[in-house]
Amino acid sequence: MKSVYFWLLKSFVLIFFISLFFFIFIFQLLDIFSNIYHYVNFEVSAVTIGQIALYYTPKCIIYSLPISLLFSIIFTLGNLYMNNELIAVFGSGISLYKFVIPLVIAGVFLSPFMFFFEDQIVIPTLREKNIIQRQALNQSEPYSDNNIGVKTADGKIIYQANHFKDSEKQLIGMTILIKDDDGDINTRYEVQNAFWNDRNWVLNQIVIYKWNDNKNIYDIETTEVLDDPKFAEPPDVFKKLTRNIEEMNLKEAESWISDLRKAGRSYEASLSEYYKKYSFSLTPIIVALISCSVGGLLKKNVLLMSLFLSISIVVIYFVFQLLLSTFASNGMIPPFWGAWSPFLLFCGVGIILVKSART
Repeated sequence: MKSVYFWLLKSFVLIFFISLFFFIFIFQLLDIFSNIYHYVNFEVSAVTIGQIALYYTPKCIIYSLPISLLFSIIFTLGNLYMNNELIAVFGSGISLYKFVIPLVIAGVFLSPFMFFFEDQIVIPTLREKNIIQRQALNQSEPYSDNNIGVKTADGKIIYQANHFKDSEKQLIGMTILIKDDDGDINTRYEVQNAFWNDRNWVLNQIVIYKWNDNKNIYDIETTEVLDDPKFAEPPDVFKKLTRNIEEMNLKEAESWISDLRKAGRSYEASLSEYYKKYSFSLTPIIVALISCSVGGLLKKNVLLMSLFLSISIVVIYFVFQLLLSTFASNGMIPPFWGAWSPFLLFCGVGIILVKSART
């Protein structure tokens, strides 16, 4: 069996690295041509474009690994079948399950590699790529936001504002709700606007409503200005959520999601992306299972059919993943299932296909 496995891996490895370089090149071209108009418009130099492409290469590797593994396995098995070599293997008493063990192991080993490579290499290089690209295109991140809701870490103060102006550190059309120790609202502030004074928010044109124990309003006050240190939530928590989980390592992502939860901001989309960091790293396992089962079905035009099957399977997988991620972001399904459902479904499909594959 060792000689058979060596023969199989020798056929597989060469195709794998050729396809890996090919798909890296394709992803680089897609990124360059999607921004070519802006590069020309802002007269970005070839050196800068080269820097952007260089820092984008690790991300292209992560994108390319699953589809390269898929293509190389399908092509290798299809080519062996077309040359009747696969039939000879099966005729010698070696089942498909035993024959493809090295290919499945390759997928298993690629999964932890993808996980740690993305966390340690891809994240910092992608962040640097985006910084250079934004500087070259004179892009700035807009932090002003509308219809904001924020609560303090202890949950006793809830802020609602119609608009946040980042440049002026100003909140407009603001409502502040104060809760007592029992979690009941006992005070409400209606505020025309508020400014940050480097310590806390200074409220202007305020109407204060207070409730008694029977939940009836018993006092209404108005004041022009209120400088109260308890309103000290920093402006950053009111900013538009422009941070991208894709540019964060695991620790940064965990901290960011924790901050969103404490501030009462929507965190479902970020949490789904966080879980996806784990599920995406296991994609090579799915790819190995599915490709091992369909590779032996090809009889002619192996190169074109392998490429077609690889792209089709990847597109179906990522469309399904995008759809469920959208559901998770909108709260229609839990973030965990938004990230893990595609993996579990396609893993099940892969196992079924392997069991039913021709041997």
